[in-house]
Amino acid sequence: MTANHPNPQKVSSAFRLVRRLIGAYLVISWFTVAAIIVLSRVAPDQVNSEAWVRGIIVAITSVLTFVFANQAAAGKPRALLRLRIVVIILLIAFTAVLFFLALPVWMKVEQFICSALLLMTAILIFRPS
Repeated sequence: MTANHPNPQKVSSAFRLVRRLIGAYLVISWFTVAAIIVLSRVAPDQVNSEAWVRGIIVAITSVLTFVFANQAAAGKPRALLRLRIVVIILLIAFTAVLFFLALPVWMKVEQFICSALLLMTAILIFRPS
């Protein structure tokens, strides 16, 4: 997918899906922060320091990723490059987290879902025009 694709309607459709995927990633990540806050009050055994750090980092990067996706959808080629770089870095980070961080099970599921959304995004933004 390139921002200067000869078929703008096809690109627009693909970017619409990219924006939805990244939008879902954004919503899930911020709901996770809310869940961490609530669970630390009502079920503190379901939240650890790794969950706090990871949840906040993911929520912040989701905003950045969403901004890049919207800019790329507007046809800004540098934003597409930024989006590609961020998505690859995030996929690597999510994979490492799933294997190496001691997160509560519910949060590992959330991290897996976010990984799946980012993987679908990567497939769309890296596929040949």
